[in-house]
Amino acid sequence: MKFSCEKSFLQNAINTTSRATAAKSAVVALEGLLIEAGSFVSISGYNLKTGIRAEIPADVQDEGSIVLNSRLFGEIVRRFDDDIVTVESNENLIVKISCGMSEFEIMGISANDYPELPTVESQSSFIIPEKMLKDMISQTIFAVSDNEARPIHTGSLFDIENGNLTIVSVDGYRLALRREQLNSETIANCSFVVPGYALTEVERILSDNDEGQVKITLGLKHIMFTIDKTVVISRRLEGEFLNYKNSIPKTCKYVIEADRKSLISAVERVSLIISDKLKSPVRCIFGDNILNVLTSTALGKASDECAVSGNGENLEIGFNNKYILDALKAAPAEKLRLQLSNGVSPCIIIPADDKTNFLYMILPVRLRANEN
Repeated sequence: MKFSCEKSFLQNAINTTSRATAAKSAVVALEGLLIEAGSFVSISGYNLKTGIRAEIPADVQDEGSIVLNSRLFGEIVRRFDDDIVTVESNENLIVKISCGMSEFEIMGISANDYPELPTVESQSSFIIPEKMLKDMISQTIFAVSDNEARPIHTGSLFDIENGNLTIVSVDGYRLALRREQLNSETIANCSFVVPGYALTEVERILSDNDEGQVKITLGLKHIMFTIDKTVVISRRLEGEFLNYKNSIPKTCKYVIEADRKSLISAVERVSLIISDKLKSPVRCIFGDNILNVLTSTALGKASDECAVSGNGENLEIGFNNKYILDALKAAPAEKLRLQLSNGVSPCIIIPADDKTNFLYMILPVRLRANEN
C-alpha cells in the first residue's frame, strides 16, 4: 500500500475517526485505525459500539490496507510540517510515514485482524439540514441519562410523526425536547433511540453549514449518519422509552414570562456559593412581576431578583441549579414561558411566542422549611 495526501486532510480524518477507537481492548486492532487505499483512502475507527469512517482525497500508488495505532499515528502526523504526507506499507507490516525531511517506520497490524464495521441495511432513511441536526442534538443531549440501570435512557429518542422530527432526552430529573419540520413529506412515521455517546460524536462532526445535508439511515439494529465524506455507524438502543407525551402536564396554574438571559444571570450569580461539595437548591419565589432567587450554603447566603411578567402568588419552588441552567442555556429563544402549578410539580419551559419547537421539563427539589 502506498498513498500521498495533504497533511490537513489526513490529520482531520485521524482526529475524527480516532474518537471511535477503543482505549484498551483485548483485540489490539481496535486500539488502531484501519487505513484502506483504493480509488480513495478511507480511515476507520471502531470500538464495537460506534464506528466512524472518513474518506479523504489522495494519490494512491498501490492499493492495500493496514491498521495503525491511533494515538501514535495521530501524534506523528500532528507534528509534521504542513506538507504532503506519504504512507507506505510492505508485506512485513512495516509502515513508512514521511513528510518533508521527517520520516518514521512503525509496525502495523494486519487488516485481517480488524472487525468489519456493521452493514446498515436500510429500512428507511431521510435527509435533514446539517445545522438543524446539530442544534437539535446540542439542545437536548445534556438531559441524556448516564444511569446504566435504564440503558434505553442513555440515548435520545428520534420520533418521526407526520413529517416532524422530535428528539427527546430524559434522565429521571428532567426532559429536553426539540421538534422541527422535515422537508420531505413522504417519510414514514417511526421512532428509534440513538446512544448518547454516538450523538456526541455526530455533533462534533457536524458543522454550522446551512447548505450541508445529513442522511440518516435506519437499519434493523444500527443507525447510520452520513455527513459529507464521513459516516458514523452506531447500534440502536432497544427497550421501552419514556412515553414523553403523557409525562408532560397538560395544564398549569401559573404562567410566567421572562427574558432568558436575565434568568441565566440571576441563577448564575446565586450559584457562586454552590459547589459539588456544598450543594443546595436554588429557591425561586414567583411574585407579582418579580422573581426572587435565593440560596444558602456553608459559604453564606445569596439572593437576586429578576423582572418577569405574570403573578405566581409567591409560589416557592426549588431547583437544582445545574438542571435549570442547562435548560435555560439550551433554549433557542430569548423570551421564555414558565408553566408552574405548585412546589412539587414539574416546571415546563417553552417559547413565549407559542411555537412548539422546544420544551424543557424540570422536576423540582423539595425545600425544607426555613432553608434560607
